[in-house]
Amino acid sequence: MALNETTVAAVPEGVRVGDERLIRITDAAAAKVAALRARGDGGGPYLRVRVTGGGCNGLSYGLKFVGDTKRGDILIRAMGVELLVDPKSALYLRGMTLDYSDRLVAGGFKFSNPNAKASCSCGESFSV
Repeated sequence: MALNETTVAAVPEGVRVGDERLIRITDAAAAKVAALRARGDGGGPYLRVRVTGGGCNGLSYGLKFVGDTKRGDILIRAMGVELLVDPKSALYLRGMTLDYSDRLVAGGFKFSNPNAKASCSCGESFSV
């Protein structure tokens, strides 16, 4: 999406605008995010994607709906989804694709991260 005055005006103060070079979201993941948001289970309009310490490979992915932004956040608008990434997590996520599979076995959100040197079999933790 090209930046224009409307887009810039809608960006919360202290938040930078990013694009799909940071995180790309597939059609399947965008549809699942929309379905989860439509359930109205709370959280807010943004989907925060973050990296935390932990998991069997040292770092773990986290997804959470949030209502507020934080100073320094990077906002990515793609496929009708508003993703938020903090600057520290962005270092580990650059070039990642967020996908979704509804398979009964090994289904769920999938993180395809070119920065990961190793990941666990469930795909939810990685090392760099």
